[in-house]
Amino acid sequence: MAEVNGSRVALVTGGSRGIGKAIALKLAQEGIRVAINYRGNQEAARQVADTIEQSGGQALLCPGDISSIDEAHKVVEQVLGQWNRIDILVNNAGITRDNLLLRMRPEEWDTVLATNLTGTFACTRAALRTMVKQRYGRIVNISSIAGMMGNPGQTNYAASKAGMIGFSRALAREVASRNITVNVVAPGLVKTELTEGMAKASYEGLLAAVPLGRAAEPREIAEAVWFLIGADYITGQTLVVDGGLVMD
Repeated sequence: MAEVNGSRVALVTGGSRGIGKAIALKLAQEGIRVAINYRGNQEAARQVADTIEQSGGQALLCPGDISSIDEAHKVVEQVLGQWNRIDILVNNAGITRDNLLLRMRPEEWDTVLATNLTGTFACTRAALRTMVKQRYGRIVNISSIAGMMGNPGQTNYAASKAGMIGFSRALAREVASRNITVNVVAPGLVKTELTEGMAKASYEGLLAAVPLGRAAEPREIAEAVWFLIGADYITGQTLVVDGGLVMD
């Protein structure tokens, strides 16, 4: 594993809660300086930053709606203004607007694609120039098994998450010569606020299909992200963390 220590800087989008929060805390635990992007919940983001700082780490709050290319650029500029580098980018921010396709409004499609896929594009493009100059970068994109197997009522979400996988594979080929790796973590069922809002029957039906018999804890997704950050010879790959729900 290459040296990954307190000199490194990470930007985690959607880092105020759920999987993003767990990733931010894990990176800080490993000595990384962490920029926490969030869209609206400043209190939650502040709590994550406080936890990091109370443990002796360094954190930076970076508000911004990364579905806007201009705002994504400003988020990255804020990180560079504070620490003058970005070594690790975790594109985690994501939303759902579930509906059957025949009932799906164009804005439900556009909003999900803008946040999940265009946001990944915008943040990555903004951070990439610095990584190229440094000749070092680790990009981990948080997709979903929905992008691999599909889910009824989630054509927009599944399309965005599948798009992230294709985006990552293409970019991995573009930047490998610069010592930049690009990988994907595809979680299955995870205990987050998002899944807590699912209908009970839907949640239990999905849970019953998991061979390991339980949902993942957010920290288990964070561990997979950390593994890929330290894996110097892995790029363009999708690591599925789903308790065996999808087996290809």
